[in-house]
Amino acid sequence: MGNCGTREENAVVAAHAQVQQLHLLQHPLKNANADRKHTRTSSDISDPSTPRNVEDAKNISIYNDVIAFTLFELETITKSFRADYVLGEGGFGTVYKGYIDENVRVGLKSLPVAVKVLNKDGHQGHREWLTEVNCLGQLRHPNLVKLIGYCCEDDHRLLVYEFMFRGSLENHLFRKTATPLPWGTRMSIALGAAKGLACLHNAQRPVIYRDFKTSNILLDSDYTAKLSDFGLAKAGPEGDQTHVSTRVMGTYGYAAPEYVMTGHLTARSDVYSFGVVLLELLTGRKSIDKSRPSREQSLVDWALPKLNDKRRLLQIIDPKLEGQYSVRAAHKACSLAFYCLSQNPKARPLMSDVVETLEPLQGSSGSDGSGQSSGLPDYRGRRRLTGNSVHFRAIPNPKCSPAVPACRVR
Repeated sequence: MGNCGTREENAVVAAHAQVQQLHLLQHPLKNANADRKHTRTSSDISDPSTPRNVEDAKNISIYNDVIAFTLFELETITKSFRADYVLGEGGFGTVYKGYIDENVRVGLKSLPVAVKVLNKDGHQGHREWLTEVNCLGQLRHPNLVKLIGYCCEDDHRLLVYEFMFRGSLENHLFRKTATPLPWGTRMSIALGAAKGLACLHNAQRPVIYRDFKTSNILLDSDYTAKLSDFGLAKAGPEGDQTHVSTRVMGTYGYAAPEYVMTGHLTARSDVYSFGVVLLELLTGRKSIDKSRPSREQSLVDWALPKLNDKRRLLQIIDPKLEGQYSVRAAHKACSLAFYCLSQNPKARPLMSDVVETLEPLQGSSGSDGSGQSSGLPDYRGRRRLTGNSVHFRAIPNPKCSPAVPACRVR
């Protein structure tokens, strides 16, 4: 998918009121400290400083579906970024609710939007902002949040997205006042998020998301899951490359262990992160919870031994579900999480395989409705006996075609 996340990045030329197209230029960027507030393991996040010299432009990319807003227009739709318009805050900055229509600019379709404002004093900067514009400017998929537009004036960096009415999955799972999500909704969210990752991995130039977690999964009014926050996305390996070497970035508790240890990044790193999120959906527990006893603070460490033991497997299912789920579907979902969380990256399934595994689990009460006896139709299982335990190692099926709509790449 183009050059999303490359070290020599394009920088967007300052937008003016009449600018309708996105101009990108390349600029070397500096590294900054890790985002301690959001428990990033470590980072090569850029300096928030902004390149000023537009004569350095080496490359121009134009995304016709992305609108170049002026700062005045975005101040107008957010009522000068009023405090009661705040939707939330993250490593990038503050997100505000807004509404665009023909009163903002003639020809604009009326719709609510979310406006993300780069915090100039924060740990993320121009590079992350630019990476997000590059990625979402080129990719369109029902399970990726839609980028409506951007603003680049002086040292101001803003992004405008479609408004996601139900907020983040994190809030629905872990906010004390939230109504527990039913099983069917959880499996639907897992499938939508898996399709979003599969889109990135199957793009013309594969993209590694690198920060897959519940706070980056947003839900629309129908609980359709869409991935957001692409500032840490990285172009995947090409040709004979087996991985991309990079500084470790991501969120503690979600990052794959081999990536944390070596800095070797592959699409299977995202698969591990998906396994963690799937565990959160199954258990209702956070990936890292310091309020729990020491042996239960790491969700993966606590749950993994139970995932491959049918006698203990149901002990980890969220008690808030009150047994309203198919036991068979729970077994299949837990088996999938077990494979995604394998310590051996090559034993993890592809995201397209994950999609195929989750599709039969959709429906009321989590029943699969497919009549298939296999919990993992996407792999050939190799059985290995160790004492009284039975272990299966997932091997990608070369005949398996991605069960996900094609990702449109511009």
